[in-house]
Formats: sequence, structure tokens, C-alpha cells
Amino acid sequence: MGCDRVVSGATGIDAGLDTGALADWLGKRLPGAGLPALQRIGGGQSNPTFFVDWGGARFVLRKKPEGPILPGAHAIEREFRVLRALEGTEVPVPRALWLEEDASILGTPFYVMERLEGRVFEDTNLPGVNPADRRAMYLDMAHTLARLHAVRPEAVGLGDYGKPGNYFARQIARWSGQYAASPGPRIAALDRLVTWLPENMPEDDGAVAIAHGDFRVGNLMWHPTEPRVIAVLDWELSTLGHPLADLGFCVIPWHSGPDEYRGLLGTGWRAGGIPERDAFVAEYQAHAPGTGPLLPFHIAFALFRFAVIFVGIADRARAGSAAGEDAARLGPLAERFAIRALEVIERPAGSAA
Repeated sequence: MGCDRVVSGATGIDAGLDTGALADWLGKRLPGAGLPALQRIGGGQSNPTFFVDWGGARFVLRKKPEGPILPGAHAIEREFRVLRALEGTEVPVPRALWLEEDASILGTPFYVMERLEGRVFEDTNLPGVNPADRRAMYLDMAHTLARLHAVRPEAVGLGDYGKPGNYFARQIARWSGQYAASPGPRIAALDRLVTWLPENMPEDDGAVAIAHGDFRVGNLMWHPTEPRVIAVLDWELSTLGHPLADLGFCVIPWHSGPDEYRGLLGTGWRAGGIPERDAFVAEYQAHAPGTGPLLPFHIAFALFRFAVIFVGIADRARAGSAAGEDAARLGPLAERFAIRALEVIERPAGSAA
């Protein structure tokens, strides 16, 4: 098991890691000789990720980025822990192998997992897939999210993975704080959300689940030929949270355009077989009985949180430590997503046009 991101943008051999140090580290864990072959995996804006070939085995290595990062960001230690905890559940995850917290080896902490063969799509329109499979893949995405939320945290050793209750209040405070700590320019739409969200928060219903925090098309791996999810990737933002926070984030593509992190608006997605947003939500709720309704608040909160993440990307681009080569181009999306959140609040709609 593990992850094999078949995405455009993978570069050749990457010289950014000390292959000698990595060879010494790997050699203490399994047989091998010479230097490992490395390939940087493209498409991500977060933790630098590499394919590693060593001694006939194939792995994936994820590490924290170099340079200053916001407190609590890029938590690969938590990512490793949740992957280990979910092994053996109905949630498909890569098998995590080794965690290294000593930053002196490769410059920052990292972990290694085994590699899976499958399909990863950064484009939410799932190019090259027939319409029937597109629909099936989106519905399986909803079902997979429901499977995650059905896992009881305490049953898999994650009872202390976050603070239960008052999730939205704590998260709004956290992300507002990260935005406030940014050295970048203020964004008027984000400033409005910082005020609006706490004033319009639904009453806490006590729902607690393992929340992925970044559950979207680009963080899933599908079977090479079948329309089903075989791995959920990139768990660095996971915590104990409210299931509707994940669901609200997952429906962002129906509220954003293709130049806004590959949203669906204006792409003719209905003709391609992708289900309506409400059908996607209904599929999730059919497998997550007892979950409350998805409100404009949940979608606006998700867009707000995504906007603050892009504030961080812009900050790292200015500091020269961003993981993605196009971080400077993506930084302005912070304002775009904040504006989309205001659109949801002001003109709530059942489905995207």
C-alpha cells in the first residue's frame, strides 16, 4: 500500500534532498545499497513529497517545507499518526511505515509510506473519464467521506486527537489568528468573514468525527481502472472536528471556477456526468445518518479556511519557501475564495449553475 500520484508536473530526479543521509537512514530499516532514486511529485502546495526507489522497494516520502511556517502548520507527525490509526478500518489509506522527527537528517521532519498504484486527478472534471464513471467516482467520494466520519475516534486510539465540541468556534478563532499573524496585506472580504462567521455560527449539536480537513478530488487516489477510491491522502490538517466542516469543504468545486483551484463553475460539468451538488450531499447523508443539514454557514466557513490557507501560501512565496513552483500565482486565491464565501452567504443556492 502507499500512494502513487500519477499527476502532471512530476519533475525528474530532485537534488533538493541529501540522498546520502537518506541512504544511511533507510539502510538502518531495510537492506539496500547505493543512493536512493528520488523524484519530486508535482501538484502540491504543502508538504514536499517524493517518490523514493531503494533496494527494490518503492516508497513515498513526505516532509515539512524549509523556512518559517505558521504554528501548527505542516503537521506531518499528525498525518503519520492518523494514517497508522486508520489502518484496518473501512477508510482506504496508505500504510505509513516510519516517522523521523529529527530535522538534522533531511532538514525538516519527514515520514515514509509505501506506494500505491492508482489515479489522482487535480482537475475536478476528471479528464479522460467517461460520464458514468465520473458520476460513480463522485458518489464514491461522498461515500468514502461518510466512512471516515463513521469511525469512532476513541476506537482507533484518536480520542485525544483534538478537542471535542465547539469545533467551529475554535476553528474560526484559529484561522482568524493565522490570518491576523500573516505579514501580508489585509483582504477586505476576509475581514468581513472574520466578523460574520462567529456571529452566524449554528448551535453546537455535539457531533464529533475524525475530520480530514482537506477532503477534495486532488487528495484522493482512485483504482487504476475502476471508479472507486483506494486511498485518502494528505492528512496534515486532520483533527477531531465536525463532519459538516469536511462536507462543506468538499462541495467547494460547485461554488468556484476552474481558475480558482480547478472548480466546476462554467465548465459544462453536468454534461460530463458529474452529479449535482445536492445529489452529492444526499449520497453522503445516506451513509451518514443523523448528520444535520449542510448550511451556507458550513460552506462559507470552508471557503474562509481555504482562503487563509492561501494566505499562508502567499506568505511562503514571498519568503521563498513555498513547496509549489506556482505558489506566487496561487496566493491571490485567498481573496477569490473569501469573495466566493460572501457570495454563498448573500446568495445561497441549492446547486451551482
